[in-house]
Amino acid sequence: MTASAPTLPRPRSRRLARRALPYLLSLPALLVCIGILVPFFTAVWYSLERYNLAMPMMRSFVGPAQYLDLLTDPDFWQTVKVSFIYAAATVGIELLLGLGIALLLREQSRLNNVVSVVLLLPLMTAPAIASLMWKLMTNPNFGVLSWLVSLLGVHDFRWASDPRTAMFTVVLVDVWVYTPFMMILLLAGLRSLPRQPFEAAALDGVPAHFVFFRITLPMLSPYIITATLFRLLDSIQQFDIVYAMTQGGPGDALMLFQVRAYLDFFQYTNVGTSAALMVILWAITYLLSNLFIKQWLKLRERTHHA
Repeated sequence: MTASAPTLPRPRSRRLARRALPYLLSLPALLVCIGILVPFFTAVWYSLERYNLAMPMMRSFVGPAQYLDLLTDPDFWQTVKVSFIYAAATVGIELLLGLGIALLLREQSRLNNVVSVVLLLPLMTAPAIASLMWKLMTNPNFGVLSWLVSLLGVHDFRWASDPRTAMFTVVLVDVWVYTPFMMILLLAGLRSLPRQPFEAAALDGVPAHFVFFRITLPMLSPYIITATLFRLLDSIQQFDIVYAMTQGGPGDALMLFQVRAYLDFFQYTNVGTSAALMVILWAITYLLSNLFIKQWLKLRERTHHA
């Protein structure tokens, strides 16, 4: 018996499969959008209600009154102030340190590659675990960092337990964890820059500072904006480092947006206030991301026209 030839799919079935393929490929993106939008609109709805889990029978719709109460609350403006100070300090320090390290490791060599990998190790540590490590190291009784500062003549340094030094402590932890993120992005940007302008400047004997400010920084600006945007959005939404170190204290010294929203929900069971805080935080991150993206697009257009 001779084997029969395999039957080919009919043209009609092939056309239907071709038409259905784009919808099948877009299905995961649709599911992700649903997974994002449903919690978002749920939070928006809760933010318009007086809703406390301890008194669910008192739940009522109040509209924008929840936001007006927040805007007239001094504690809310303390949260805004602390959040922006934290974000500005961490991003600024990490940008300077990351850029400096990237410049030192710019030339590709075996040693520089090994050093860049070693410097990435803090980034591989979960922020909450890193915070617990630093909490032990800054313990006034047996912490190694407390012992080191005592050698410098500073005794009984309170680190995160004092409102005057708590911000410094958590910023120090954040810088240790996330500076490698800035470094690796800027290092990738530096190594991707064209070599011709730098070779021409070297042949003409142009001073190093002129090359840095007039050639390197303008060409590296899109990478700087991208790295700054990622870290700024992450810093202003910081939770794990601050909560693991101080739970927002001492007092309200480190009551960032996420920390206050968490405490309002889980400690005070105030769903409405917590949701309103998160919606305001979303609005801030949306405005900041739009501002940075517009600047990035302007730089790209300027580069293309140059």
